[in-house]
Amino acid sequence: MERESALVLCYLDKNTMGTLPHAFSLFALILLLTSGTGADQSTKTQAIFKGSTGIGAIVDTSSRIGKEEIVAMEVAKEDFYGFGNLIFLLINDSLKDTIHAALEAKDLIDTRQVQAIIGPQTWEEVSLVAEIARETQVPILSFADTAPEWATGRWPSLLQASPDKRAQMKAVAAIVQSWNWHQVIVIYEDTDSSARGVIPHLHDALREVNSQVSQFVAFSPSASSDSMSKELENIKSKQYCRVFVVHLSFKLAVRLFEMAKKMEMMQKDYVWITTDPITSLVHSINASVISSMQGILGVRSYFPKMGQDFETFNQRFSTRFSRKYPREEKKEPGIYAVQAYDAMRTIALGLDKTGSKRGGKELLENILDVDFHGLSGKVKFKNQNVAAAEIFQIVNVIGTGYNEIGYWSNGLGFSENIHENSSYDLSMIDLGQVYWPGGPRSTPRGWTALTSAKRLRIGVPSSSGYKEYVKEEGTNFSGFSIEVFKTTAASMPIFPPYEFHDFNGTYDELVEQIHLKKFDAVVGDVEIVSSRYQYAEFTNPYTETGLVLIVPARSSSKAWSFIKPFTTTMWVLISVITVYNGFVVWWIERKHCEELQGSITTQIGIMIWLSFNTLFLLEW
Repeated sequence: MERESALVLCYLDKNTMGTLPHAFSLFALILLLTSGTGADQSTKTQAIFKGSTGIGAIVDTSSRIGKEEIVAMEVAKEDFYGFGNLIFLLINDSLKDTIHAALEAKDLIDTRQVQAIIGPQTWEEVSLVAEIARETQVPILSFADTAPEWATGRWPSLLQASPDKRAQMKAVAAIVQSWNWHQVIVIYEDTDSSARGVIPHLHDALREVNSQVSQFVAFSPSASSDSMSKELENIKSKQYCRVFVVHLSFKLAVRLFEMAKKMEMMQKDYVWITTDPITSLVHSINASVISSMQGILGVRSYFPKMGQDFETFNQRFSTRFSRKYPREEKKEPGIYAVQAYDAMRTIALGLDKTGSKRGGKELLENILDVDFHGLSGKVKFKNQNVAAAEIFQIVNVIGTGYNEIGYWSNGLGFSENIHENSSYDLSMIDLGQVYWPGGPRSTPRGWTALTSAKRLRIGVPSSSGYKEYVKEEGTNFSGFSIEVFKTTAASMPIFPPYEFHDFNGTYDELVEQIHLKKFDAVVGDVEIVSSRYQYAEFTNPYTETGLVLIVPARSSSKAWSFIKPFTTTMWVLISVITVYNGFVVWWIERKHCEELQGSITTQIGIMIWLSFNTLFLLEW
């Protein structure tokens, strides 16, 4: 089986060289000198020898992510020289194909007998590779965006070596909330991994900040330029919303932004927010590509670019990367490089604890016990998942590069920097000037009025019995229901234009017009009953249940306003009943109570006092 980019890296421990046969040392030296130059020959060579340990990796060697991972693992292999006896690193190319990645994993496990595998990048690849390793329990360190909760139960040897990206969606929602945008269009790649975990979580995060997704747009990895162009044109002509959240693979995102620029969708009033698959590679974008991405605001995984360990790694990585891939303009390492480095270190530490018991369940258990601070942050597994990311960086593409605007911390908010005395804010407005598409002149509204859009037809009952709710005077409509609708529409920044149309028929027939597509909505004193739900949906009630009549009331004297609810006749009746009640009490109790006795005048006064006393002592 040919693999154009398969690599075999062989390093000999100093203490082992003296004891190994001379022929074996020479053979290992030949492998070392020819690694990376004889790809076909090295992949066909048996790489695992007695007393040695093999670590496999499956990467897309043609992508920037794969190139960074390869160089980072090579650097890590040099740093961990001495962890065990003889360690081989075998890197196989996935060729961007899920089935091919699975075949490479089978070769690494069955033929090469590697003790661990690093690097499947997509969930589709991870699931097949994990199934192949299910029987042997070879640890699989996955770099997929996310994994379903049931995966760890099905595949005990599957380890999520990169933090779950779902927490990043809260950072995206916090950006949307900062500028009070209420409508968002989500563009994502139509793969199982995105649709399963990240996108639903983004939907929920937006709802928590009183925003909603007005449209989901899915592109397949092989989407043609024509299909992308038609979809963008459809959005531009029919949607008022101009806030886009893009969750695509890097290459597909580049095509999207190039198309959007041609269609004049990278201009004023447009907002483009990108997630990790794109933003974590912004450091590697060359000048010809980044020109079509001006003004993009992105969220990416954070790792501390400080300390002696990172500085040393950065220098060695940059030197090796520029020598290995001279055509790449940018040589700075990103999150994928430091994660690959930490994954190698994790396995090395596990092998160091394993001793003579190499691979399988023993190595898996030791890896799960690993706890250290790596280049990408804290590396500690819980339920087969590395610690979740809590901090994300906000970047803004401008010119030939990007600005690092600030950070977002889960549960704290936005800050300009990350240290113990950092101050946090729920809004990122104060972090600094953002360069938006079309220039930094002002914050985009996030919506655009569509002058060519079709007006909404709003049905209004012309035979309403309550003119206070709906009143028709020719082409003019007024009343409480009409005012509620107008006020609600005015409060929504992207509400489309509309016009009222009267309808002379029953209320059931009026609601049915929505189902028949003759009206887009109905406004009026329409009662919510179950039989009408088959034709339309209803808003929440804005009046109490029952029949209520709203009438204007005028009062010349506030002191006597309490008598207005009843008529004169009613007040006379109330007075008669009250006096009668007092008389009954006096008549029953007069012979048994000395206070109720006396002269006729006194008893009349007592009777009147009892009447009003009974009235005011009632429990209301």
